[in-house]
Amino acid sequence: MAQERLGVIEPDKMTEAQKKAAAEFAEGRGYAVRGPFAALIRSPEVMLRAKAMGDYIRFKSTIPPKLNELAILVTARQWGQSYEWHAHAPLAIKAGLNPEIAKAVAEGRRPTGLDADEELVIDFSTELHHNKSVSDATYARAVARFGEQGVVDLTAVNGYYSFIAMILNVARTQLPAGAQPQVKAFPN
Repeated sequence: MAQERLGVIEPDKMTEAQKKAAAEFAEGRGYAVRGPFAALIRSPEVMLRAKAMGDYIRFKSTIPPKLNELAILVTARQWGQSYEWHAHAPLAIKAGLNPEIAKAVAEGRRPTGLDADEELVIDFSTELHHNKSVSDATYARAVARFGEQGVVDLTAVNGYYSFIAMILNVARTQLPAGAQPQVKAFPN
């Protein structure tokens, strides 16, 4: 991977606004600014608003955790985003996703052995990324299963993690030491 562009800013190099935002972030998350937030802190207000949306998407969404994490993995795969994958694949598996499903997604293959909810999340997320929308049939299945709020939440998880993937890709955020990339960019 090319050299990181927007790495961690040491506290003594932060502006007052960055220090304040970093403290608020750490208070809410229980750890220091890292990953995409290390890049986002260049715009403290954007970082804090992204944190707030991420807190909802991760911890309060109407989409069950396993399915929410599956949508994040589909998004990470679409963006060739190894850092996002590294952070969320273990969470998906811990939430009950079969590791073989995660492996297939990482490899860009349609997984086999999906349950109905997993199939719906794969279909919805893949259509949204590829077609920039979802078909009437997929939309109807999603509303029937998750309701309208669930459709918004499922769309939001795909959109939010696309935003995070964009930040990570622009910043060229490096994986933690010793971690190996699990997803590769699709060929152009």
